[in-house]
Amino acid sequence: MPPATKLRIRVDQKKCQGHNRCHQIAPSLFELDEFGNAHEIGDGRVPAAMEEKAWLAKANCPELAVDVIED
Repeated sequence: MPPATKLRIRVDQKKCQGHNRCHQIAPSLFELDEFGNAHEIGDGRVPAAMEEKAWLAKANCPELAVDVIED
């Protein structure tokens, strides 16, 4: 059986403009700073149950600031 894919998310701070769509979609994966810009929580690891939400957050970012990295 192949190993399960492990995902991490990363928010590019140079691109993020504070639309907060990622946080609205997956508040357990993203937190907001004092300026309203999103950051990944912790090291960005995505629990298996949240993988679909991670991809949805990436797809809904108007600035293309959310990266989903497959380990």
